[in-house]
Amino acid sequence: MRLNVHNTIGEPATLHWHGLHVPALFDGGPHQVIEPGKIWSPEFSIKQMAGTFWYHPHTLHNTGQQVWKGIAGLMLVEDEDSDRLDMPKDYGIDDIPLVLQDRLFNRDGSFRYIEAMHNVMMGMKGDVPLTNGTITPYFKATTNRLRLRLLNGSNARLFNLGFDDDRSFYQIATDGSFLEAPYQTNRVRLGPGERAEIIVELSRNEPVVLRTYPFTGSGGIMGMMRRGMGMMRNMMGDDNRRFDFLQIRPSASLSSSPEMPARLINLPRLDASTAVKTRRFVMEMLMGPAMMMGGGNPFSINGRAMEMNRIDEIIKLGDTEIWEIHNASPLPHPFHIHDIQFQILDRNGEPPHPGERGFKDTVTVDPDETVRVIAKFEDYADPDNPYMYHCHILEHEDNGMMGQFVVKA
Repeated sequence: MRLNVHNTIGEPATLHWHGLHVPALFDGGPHQVIEPGKIWSPEFSIKQMAGTFWYHPHTLHNTGQQVWKGIAGLMLVEDEDSDRLDMPKDYGIDDIPLVLQDRLFNRDGSFRYIEAMHNVMMGMKGDVPLTNGTITPYFKATTNRLRLRLLNGSNARLFNLGFDDDRSFYQIATDGSFLEAPYQTNRVRLGPGERAEIIVELSRNEPVVLRTYPFTGSGGIMGMMRRGMGMMRNMMGDDNRRFDFLQIRPSASLSSSPEMPARLINLPRLDASTAVKTRRFVMEMLMGPAMMMGGGNPFSINGRAMEMNRIDEIIKLGDTEIWEIHNASPLPHPFHIHDIQFQILDRNGEPPHPGERGFKDTVTVDPDETVRVIAKFEDYADPDNPYMYHCHILEHEDNGMMGQFVVKA
């Protein structure tokens, strides 16, 4: 396919195909700058399993603001498996993509962006939920089952998604593939950049609301607070609010959707014994006195902030590798790797959650947590054009929590 990207916003920009396996030259990272008035025309083949992907700017030091102002969209990939599966797949009728975001607005309706260091350190968060760019939307359902493709397109906020009556639903997909079998649950946790597909059952004339709930449990934000980090309590409180994203209004008469299949696909598993190398990545933040005393860049991976002229990792084409991602900061960080889809091996030595056992390109790593992922680097080698890995809290990425790797033949 060829994509013609015409920059008419009056400032340099890029456009990154998040989750797509494409040549580095066409990845749309910070090196592929589109100057104002110019057209960038990348060409590549789609070499993916079926999944829900998206695009957004990846402009050095300016990704957060450009995404905040609206440059983002979805790309849906289908394949033989998705064609074969008997499930809701009628786009706009029972197969509904949802881009979930939060924003702040000025009194005149314009976007309000960074105003204080707090917005950088915590990531930019809003007090108004948007679904597909719309405030307080609703959907008129005409089928008894609805497939929702969920994207956390926020700059920084984590979502704990469920329905207002706490009904259960089936998760069927992660970022880059179907799960092997539907997983029944009543919550899906998504960090910025992560996706999931779910199927929910509806009843005639019974509205239901998709919302994000406050976090509970031992991990993540609330667990961190309970572990005694009192100085962070007020700064983190806005991550734990409830947002209503979409009201679903079923009709008085609903047509029947296909029954939920017991099995979805045969998912190839990457064997850890085939990995030729393990790399470790440590995400760090300087906060409080350490930052005030000028101890270095507040955001880093392996002690280094992003530099355009520095390649951090060199990978051999065809190799399978394990990446060990550790969060040494007090905040959760969604870690995104360009070029590949990976599988999660474990979290702190424990098997991954059933809802994250498909292929992924972004994984949220909680404070003090280590997540091991495995991937094979294939098809594309380019010693001169790098791919990125970074925190997908966009203000963290813009301020240094990003690195570069090249794949060499």
